[in-house]
Amino acid sequence: MAEGAKLIGAGCATIALAGAGAGIGIVFGSFINSVARNPSLTKTLFGYAILGFALTEAIALFALMMAFLILFVF
Repeated sequence: MAEGAKLIGAGCATIALAGAGAGIGIVFGSFINSVARNPSLTKTLFGYAILGFALTEAIALFALMMAFLILFVF
């Protein structure tokens, strides 16, 4: 019973990874749209895109860490 609950909890924790994937797609899609509108700001916008990617990826890593904690610690 407890093993099944752990697996369900870990599965629920990994749902956030789908949201992080969508977020990364939105970040880079907006970057491409912005560069198409104003190519002279490519360097500045690229820095912002990488920052957005890093913050979104951090959320994904936290979600993955929670899933592993649920599976292997408790």
